[in-house]
Amino acid sequence: MAFGARILKTGMAVTLALYLSVLFNFASPVGAAIAAIFAMQPSIYRSWRYFLDQIQTSTMGAVIALLGGMLLSNEPIAVGLVCILVIMISMKMNRADTIGLTLVTVISVMEASGQWQFALTRFLLTLTGILSAFIINIAVFPPKPRKQYIQQIENVFTSLSLLLRTAVSHEMKESVFRDEKNSLEGSIKALADKYALFEEEQKQLRRAKYSQTRQMVVYKNLLNSLQKGFQVLEAIDRHYFQAERTERTDELFDRHLEQLIKYHEYILLKFEDKLKPGANDSELLAEDNDRFLEAAIHGYDPEKSGQLRLSVVAAAIYDYGYQLDRLDRVADQINRMNTDEKDTADMTGKI
Repeated sequence: MAFGARILKTGMAVTLALYLSVLFNFASPVGAAIAAIFAMQPSIYRSWRYFLDQIQTSTMGAVIALLGGMLLSNEPIAVGLVCILVIMISMKMNRADTIGLTLVTVISVMEASGQWQFALTRFLLTLTGILSAFIINIAVFPPKPRKQYIQQIENVFTSLSLLLRTAVSHEMKESVFRDEKNSLEGSIKALADKYALFEEEQKQLRRAKYSQTRQMVVYKNLLNSLQKGFQVLEAIDRHYFQAERTERTDELFDRHLEQLIKYHEYILLKFEDKLKPGANDSELLAEDNDRFLEAAIHGYDPEKSGQLRLSVVAAAIYDYGYQLDRLDRVADQINRMNTDEKDTADMTGKI
């Protein structure tokens, strides 16, 4: 695993939690350290949301655990029953992500068997850990998920383009191809998780700015394009080499894939505003994509085995091209809006 900011911040949050526990003379600071580990989140919004949610569930868990300790003692069966009850209530409150730390609080409080002073200390330990993680997450290398998202898009595309370029030609070793493909799948899933985080944050805004909504459209189309490209890899891996083919078929599929990869690269450059106007045309992309599918359909030979499998691959490639066409149009629209906004700002400045 690569050393990153989140790993560093988790260690710093644990250190801060332990120091604060010593400062406030807590008897056992381990609970604060455990809470700090659980509470480290990938974004400031998530940290704040987790902080509020965890206070609710930890308070609820501590109260139930205190009552359980007073009424049922701290026998293992009693602890298990209270944990089940707390889990059910947390699920009912839609706070499933806080269950782990809440149960740590419950078990710690029930250890006191009804002594409220000890229970209060354990509860404060948990809050100390959560607060430590929140402070470190804001103060040290604050998360910049949107900047990271764009960087990840570029890295994933680099991996995707390499695999697509060698998929039909079958030049890469199978073991290497498999490992790279599995790594690519994990990276795309990480991107999808990050997009879900953006979506969650935007839903919490009562009135999202138009620029934020526009940005979400761009992010979604960028992600969809990579996902469609990966689906092409899956289709080739499952169906292409099991079908009887000619050199002309291999050339047709390989050539069009190369063309789509270049279009994808051009579109990403267009989003970065690095291309001259009219450097690539989405209408040509759509026409080339249609011609490819027509050629694949006309090349169908019922006398050869596995021909329908080639149709599955051709459909996946066509769908990838269709998504790139949509992405290109979004890029054009964004560039036009940015140009109009710049022109308006220049005119306002002159006035």
